[in-house]
Amino acid sequence: MNLIDLLQWPAFVASLGAAWLVASNAKARRNIGFWVFLVSNVLWTIWGLHESAYALIALQVCLAVLNVRGLRKTDDAKNAK
Repeated sequence: MNLIDLLQWPAFVASLGAAWLVASNAKARRNIGFWVFLVSNVLWTIWGLHESAYALIALQVCLAVLNVRGLRKTDDAKNAK
């Protein structure tokens, strides 16, 4: 087992942590959650490339786009106030 095989565990933890944060009532925690989700997308993509898991890579790219959309909506809501 090499180090990239172990990368799936921090990716797993980051994904769960991000979901917890995004579900928060506090705007600051939700914003941090979007960034943690982006980190998890990168980790899963690296692991997916190593494993040739192309569907997982495509999913992570799509989820990253949705995360960026969420970040923008959060920023737009801040600027509207």
